[in-house]
Amino acid sequence: MRKISLIGIGAGDPDHLTLQAAKAIGRTDVFFLLDKGETKQSMIDLRERIIRGYSKPTRRMISGRDPDRDRAPADYEGTVEDWRHRRALVIEEMLVEHLREGETGSFLVWGDPSLYDSSMAILDEVLARGTIEFEYEVIPGISSVSALAAKHRVPLNRVGRPFQVTTGRRLAEGWPDGVDDVVVMLDAQQAFTAHPEADIFWGAYVSTPDEILRSGRVADVADDIVKTRSEAREQHGWIMDTYLLRRPSS
Repeated sequence: MRKISLIGIGAGDPDHLTLQAAKAIGRTDVFFLLDKGETKQSMIDLRERIIRGYSKPTRRMISGRDPDRDRAPADYEGTVEDWRHRRALVIEEMLVEHLREGETGSFLVWGDPSLYDSSMAILDEVLARGTIEFEYEVIPGISSVSALAAKHRVPLNRVGRPFQVTTGRRLAEGWPDGVDDVVVMLDAQQAFTAHPEADIFWGAYVSTPDEILRSGRVADVADDIVKTRSEAREQHGWIMDTYLLRRPSS
């Protein structure tokens, strides 16, 4: 039986790699990498650095082109579903051509495979089509959310109170009911600016050499974050940022 490992490799620092992840990398025969283009070459470079450091000499690396995706669609859910389907076709082709019976293939997943990542859903789609059979395991990693909280030295929740992880698109519709602490991901529209009374703990490229951190009352730091975010995106060609938005205690 073919086997696949989805290995969480952390938020950008090679030292985030867990012992479990290192062992899984060491027993991998084939690594599958999805190329996101030159603007995100640093993400590929980190994966290749980890592979060189922990894999066996006989391992192989196979690259495929990650399908483009509309980042501001009118039909968000439909667009994501279509992108996942096209991505599944690319991955299915790589597995059929390059993963032999009895071998183990791995995908190195940025952060944690269970948090805002499509890898599990895509492998389930490939399995459902029945073109190739395999078993897969999921190895957790340090998420950008955990890394953000650690960098700011702030807990995600307050004593006896819940917090919620959501997206900028959802936050733009209004503050979630029943929570005072909100972790926001994928916020291209900077929805935090609508909440000047809140405290924000923001980070971009967290745990990488390009890390940027900002914190304070939104009313005081929003302009700086918006400007910094725009400049960083222009410089790198992409941005990966996350923030904790916290209502002040009454």
